[in-house]
Parts: sequence; C-alpha cells; structure tokens
Amino acid sequence: MFGVNFYAASIPLWVGIVLPIVALMIGGALGFFLPRILQKNKIDGAQKTAESIREKAIAESQAAAKEAKLKAQEEVLKLKQEFDRSKLDVERDLKERRSELSRTEQRISQKEDSLDKKEEAYDKKLESLDTTRNNLKAREQEIAEKQKEISEAHVRMVAAIEQAAGMSREEAKKELIKAIEADAKIDAAKMVREIEQNAKEEGDKKAKEIVALSIQRCAVDHSSEITVSAVVLPNDEMKGRIIGREGRNIRALESATGVDLIIDDTPESIVLSGFDPVRREVARITLEKLILDGRIHPTRIEEVVEKTRKELDVQIKEAGEAAMFEAGVFGLNAEIVKLLGRLKYRTSYGQNVLKHSLEVSHLAGLMASELGADVKLCKRGGLLHDLGKAIDHEVEGTHVSIGADFARKFKEREEVVHCIMAHHGDVEAKTLEAILVQTADAISGAKPGARRESLENYVKRLERLEGIANGFAGVEKSYAIQAGREVRIIVKPEIVNEAAMVFLAKDIAKQIEKDMEYPGQIKVHVIRETRSVDYAK
Repeated sequence: MFGVNFYAASIPLWVGIVLPIVALMIGGALGFFLPRILQKNKIDGAQKTAESIREKAIAESQAAAKEAKLKAQEEVLKLKQEFDRSKLDVERDLKERRSELSRTEQRISQKEDSLDKKEEAYDKKLESLDTTRNNLKAREQEIAEKQKEISEAHVRMVAAIEQAAGMSREEAKKELIKAIEADAKIDAAKMVREIEQNAKEEGDKKAKEIVALSIQRCAVDHSSEITVSAVVLPNDEMKGRIIGREGRNIRALESATGVDLIIDDTPESIVLSGFDPVRREVARITLEKLILDGRIHPTRIEEVVEKTRKELDVQIKEAGEAAMFEAGVFGLNAEIVKLLGRLKYRTSYGQNVLKHSLEVSHLAGLMASELGADVKLCKRGGLLHDLGKAIDHEVEGTHVSIGADFARKFKEREEVVHCIMAHHGDVEAKTLEAILVQTADAISGAKPGARRESLENYVKRLERLEGIANGFAGVEKSYAIQAGREVRIIVKPEIVNEAAMVFLAKDIAKQIEKDMEYPGQIKVHVIRETRSVDYAK
C-alpha cells in the first residue's frame, strides 16, 4: 500500500492532466480523418469500376459497330448480286422476246404468202365455177328431155306390167301394203319386247331406289331378347328364403306365374325361364318386389302376383297406345291396342315384334308415299300384320290366320285384313298396299342384325337346307352359304339340261317354303357346268 501510494505520489500532476487531453485529441483526429479516408477509398474504387465499365462499353460498341459494318457490307454485296442476276434475267427475257418477235414476223410473212396463193387459187376456182355453171345448164336441159322420155316409158311399162300380171295398179298396191304390214308387225313385236325389257329394268332400278330411300328415312331401334330373364339377389341367403321351407315358396311362385325358376350355383342370381314373355315379366317384377319387401310366403306371393298382373296390364295398354301414336295410326279397337302392347314382350328370331311392326309400318308408309298408294292403309296394315303373334301360343293356328280373324272380329277394314293375310304369301296379294306391307316385312326381317337365332338352330337350318336340295334328282352337290340366305346347287349336266334348270330351281324353292321356317328370304342358285378335258402328248 505504501509502495503504490509512493508511486502515485512520484508522478507529476501535469502528466495526469496532459495525458487525457492528448488521448482526447488523438481520438478526435481519428474520428475526423478516418471516415474521410475510407470515403476517399470508396470513391477511388468506384471511379476505377466506372472507368472499367466505360472502357468495356466502348470496346463493345466498337465491336458492334464493326459487326454492323460487316453486315451492311454483306447486305450491299447480296443486293449487288441480286441486281446482277435480275439484270441478266431482264437481258435474257429481252433476248427471248426479240427472238419470239422475229419468229412471229416470219410466220406472218409466211401467212401473207399463203393468203396470196389462196387468193390466186380462189380466182381460178371462180373461173372454173362459171364454166361448170354453164355446163350444168346444158345438162339440165338434157336431163329434162330424158325425164320426159322416162315418164313416157314408165307409163308404157306400167301398162305392160298390169297386162302381164293380170292385176291393176291399185291391186298391186294392196298386195305390197299387206307384205309391209307383216314385216312391220314382226318389227313391232321385237320393239315391244325390247320396251318391256327396258321397262322391267327401269322398274327394278326404281324399286331399289324407293326401298333404299325408305330404309334410309326409317330409323327404328332393334331390341333383341331371349326366353330367359335373370333377377339379381342382394345376397345368397335370399335364395333360401325364395325356396322356402320344403320348397313351398318356389312352388307357389311357379304355380302363380307359370314360369320356371332356376336356382343354381350362380352367385346372387336366379334365372326365370318361360316361353310366354308376359308371364316371365310378371314373375320378374313379382320377385323383385318380394325381395325389396322381405316378406316371402305363399299368401304374400299370390297377392303380389295379382297386383303385378294388373300393373302390367296397364303398361301393356300404354305400350300399345304409344306404338299407335308413333306409327300415326288412330281409331284402333281397345282390344287390338292391348294385343299390340303385348307384342312388346314377344320376340321372333330374337327380334322384338313390336319394334318390328313399327318398322314395317314406317317402311310401308314411306314406300306408299313414293308410289302414290294409300299411306294410311299401308301404315295400318304394317302395324297390325303380326298381331296374331301376341296370342299364337294360346290359340291354335298360324299367327297370320289368328291375326286376320282377330282384326276382322273387331271391325277392321277388309283391306287391312287382306294385308295381314298376304304378308307371308298365304294368300295372293291383290292390292298394291298388301304388296308393300309384304315387302316392308321382308326388308325389316332381312336387315343385318335385325334377327338372329341360336347356334344349334342355325346349324340345323343349314343342314336341312342342303338336305332338301340334295333330295332332288340330278343334284350332285349343294352348299348353304351367306348364313343360310343362299343355297348353291351343282347339278349333273348329263341329267339336267338348260331348260330343266329353271324348273328345278322353282321346285326346290317351293319345297323350302313348304318344309322350313326362316327369317327373310333364301336365294336358290342352280349351277350347270360342262367341262371338256384333253391332254397334249
């Protein structure tokens, strides 16, 4: 302690005062000059940067100026070359035009020479014509004198011929007219035959145009159905409930609807089988209602079936009325409307009969409008032509006779009944409207995709077709082609001659119509071939 105090006591007093002042002055000088020094350094650095940027910009501008100068020189050179080329083209065109002008002048000169020569020749011909005219006048006088002599000789010759023939001039004229009439009749017969042939060809062509136009303008959907319906179940347990204890529920369903229920291993599905489409539809709707309701027992089944039948009757009537309005046919009896609605659930070769009837109605009406026939009658006959198919499984007879009897029973016009009777050729078509309905029915059934049949029936039909053809004498081979729409028959030429071929084709066609049922039509094509073979040795 005493040491420190002694040291502090030994420092002079002015030193303690001066040192802080000096330090303060030094700090102030640093605070004043140091920022200025740093600022000067920044300014010097910025000046150097600016100088380098300016030098770089100057260098770039000089380079750009050089490049622009080079481009300008290139452009000038290019323009100069184009100018030289265009100059050469102009000189070449001028040269060609001068040569063409020279050639034109030569041609004109040649034509002038030719015209001069023609003029000289024309003058010579005029002189020759004057000479010829004078000669002709002399000849005319000579001919007039000779004609006078000939007429006098003709009179003498006619008198001599009449005396030699023993008949007068008038009698000879009549004989000549008779001979000319005979020749004219032969020529007229040939002409009539040609006209008939041409008319037939034109008629076929016009008929094809009318049919094609009618098919094009008629757009009716085809719906294809089968004889079974499938009902989807919510789960496999429902199958047991539908069968019921000891099968009482399924027996009640089959008894009430007249449809077979097929319950197999197919998951969550039951198949309804029956040829009556209305009963099958009743069974399908009934089963769906029972599944939704959940109460499945014989009494409930009978109630739902009865209710469904009534609902379906209403739907059938509505379908018949809708078809009637769609076809534009009005004034039908209520019973006919119901039968028409039943056709919604009837199929023929997979084709829905109600859709088919509507298409036939439209086609017949369109063709009738083209040919000037009764459009309303054609539409009505087309709509009702298959009416018998609605109840042909309940009434004996063909659907043609059933439909005609039913229509006649409910006071349809005899013209409509005739259209129904004649649409399959059961009776001869006596009116144009009946022929148009028959044609429209064939077109609707023969359209691609309109009808189909099972593979088994298809194969049987082809075999039956070939069997009928092979059963005739003189047939060597037969082939059913085009899905059974044509049968080609090869005959033995030593047995069947050219004339017999026509009758053989007709006989086979009639036998097919008699023994088979098929959609559309079948073409019978008979082929007779004679071959001569020799060998060169």
